[in-house]
Amino acid sequence: MKKILRNRLFIFILGVIITLSVNVIAATYFPSNQVTYDNKTSGLSATEVQGAIDELYTICSTPQIVAADFILDSVNIVTRGDGLYKDNYEDGKYFYKGNNPNNYVTFNNEQAGWRILSIQADKTIKIIKNNAVTSSSYGNDYSWPNTSIKTYLNEDYYNNLTSEAKKQITTYYFNTYADTTFNNAYLSTWITTEKKSTWLGNIAIPNLSEYLRANSNLTCAQNIENNNKYICNESNWMATNTRYWLLCGYGAGSRFSQYVANEGKIYSDEINVYHSVRPTLYLSSKTKITGGSGTILDPYIIK
Repeated sequence: MKKILRNRLFIFILGVIITLSVNVIAATYFPSNQVTYDNKTSGLSATEVQGAIDELYTICSTPQIVAADFILDSVNIVTRGDGLYKDNYEDGKYFYKGNNPNNYVTFNNEQAGWRILSIQADKTIKIIKNNAVTSSSYGNDYSWPNTSIKTYLNEDYYNNLTSEAKKQITTYYFNTYADTTFNNAYLSTWITTEKKSTWLGNIAIPNLSEYLRANSNLTCAQNIENNNKYICNESNWMATNTRYWLLCGYGAGSRFSQYVANEGKIYSDEINVYHSVRPTLYLSSKTKITGGSGTILDPYIIK
């Protein structure tokens, strides 16, 4: 009797194991009708298991590396000519300099429509749009938080970005201070000056110091007064034959602000005058790069 019970108990346990195994296999290979798949790559119907497998394969086979790490690991840091430079003024920062460095990036579904200004120590990446998005005056106040440009960029323009682009942007502190040290001011002095006040937001316009640091010609970059328009625009990729505003007034309480002239030299103008606007923003430190080499024909692809 005990033997029979033991045999029946063994058969019962074996049956449970087999049943569980079958259930596991069924769960693995036969999806529930309530499960759907996003089969964008395969093009198969929403309930096709193969479509889900294709998608998983695509995700796993596509390298996704933090953008800052990808660039710093794959690009040679240079000290002359076009390329990525280690900044001499702020620890951990890198700037693209020269006439035409390989710093193109696809953002907001705009193929090579943006370029990398700098990589920050916290691995955020600052980018600038190749072309102007509008023409505007500063409005009635040169102070950035109160300008018409700031309102347009962070409301109308921001709202029209793709949902993916909005997720890739990180809110950041932009340096916004203005002083009367424009004439005879060295770049190191101006960088310190800009940091005296900041604004937390999504989109702004480039700083004067950023424009100078994009120049691979040291004479042009070190002293604002020596920014010779016939020489400096040939070694600065931010000189685009477009007249556009810079972020900072020309003296506290002043009715003037700086802009980049068509020939690349920096001038000041009254804030009620209209110049082009080129957005700048920070990509999150979590942003990934899945391909590209930074050239205009093969820009960095971010995710």
